[in-house]
Amino acid sequence: SFLLCLPQDCPGGAAEGPTLEPGAAPYGNFPNYSRFHPPEGRLRLLPGGLLRQLFPSDARPLLGLDVGCNSGELSVALYRHLLGLQEGKGSPEQPADGKDLYLLCCDIDPVLIERAQQSSPFPNSISFASLDIMDSTSREPFLSSYLSRFGRSTFDISFCMSVTMWIHLNHGDRGLVEFLAFLSSQCRYLLIEPQPWKCYRAAARRLRKLGRNDFDHFRSLAINGDMAERITQILTKDCTMELVCCFGSTSWDRSLLLFKSNGSNHEGREPSEQQQ
Repeated sequence: SFLLCLPQDCPGGAAEGPTLEPGAAPYGNFPNYSRFHPPEGRLRLLPGGLLRQLFPSDARPLLGLDVGCNSGELSVALYRHLLGLQEGKGSPEQPADGKDLYLLCCDIDPVLIERAQQSSPFPNSISFASLDIMDSTSREPFLSSYLSRFGRSTFDISFCMSVTMWIHLNHGDRGLVEFLAFLSSQCRYLLIEPQPWKCYRAAARRLRKLGRNDFDHFRSLAINGDMAERITQILTKDCTMELVCCFGSTSWDRSLLLFKSNGSNHEGREPSEQQQ
C-alpha cells in the first residue's frame, strides 16, 4: 500500500544493501516504508465507526482487499482502526466496532509479503499473499478462490494506498485505466490514495540518478497533472463508481478518496453474480 514519492520523504540507504535503495524499487516495493510514512498519517483522517456507516445492515463478516500492502504495517493498522481495536487491547474475535472483517493483502514483492506474514498479529483474519495484480491470468483465479471460501463474488471494500503511480509508470495509461476498472469491479467501496504528479517526476529522477533506464512509459503518459482529479474522472465516468467523500490530505500531500460502486453486481452475495 505504502509506496514512496517525494524526495524529502525517501528512505535513505536500505539496510539490506544497495540493490534496495529507494530508486531501485521500480514497483514501489520499498523496505522499511512505514518508518517514513507512518500509518497514523492516514488513519487520523478516517472517521471512527466507518464500517458501521458504510455497512449498517450487514450481519455477515466483511471482506476487504488491500492492493500493494508492502510489509503489512498499514494493513494491520487499518484493520485495528476499522474495528476499533487499540494496540495491545481487545480481541479480534470481539471487535469494538461490532463488525467482523477478513482482509486479503497482496503485494508484488514476495520478500515483503514474507515479512508481513511473520509479523502479523491477526493471522486468522488478515491473509498476506504475493500477487502481481496486473497479471490477469493469476489474479482472477486467486481472488475468486479467496472469495469463494466465503461464498462471495466481490469484496465489500478495497484499499489502494499510494499504488496507482507505480501501476501507471510500469504499465502506462492503458494499464492504469485497466487496473482501476478491474479494482472497481471487485468491490462495493474503494478507498484510494493516488500519488500527485510531482511524485512521478521524483520517482523518475531517482531512477536516473542511479544510472537506470527511465520508466518505460513516463514520457508518454497523457493522463497527468492533477492525478486525484484524473483518477476520480476515470472511476466515475468509466467504472460506474461515485465519489462518496474526500477524507482530506496527508501531511505528504495525498488525498484519501472513498468511492462507491453504482454497479448492480457488487452486492457480493452469491457466487453466481460474479462477472469476470
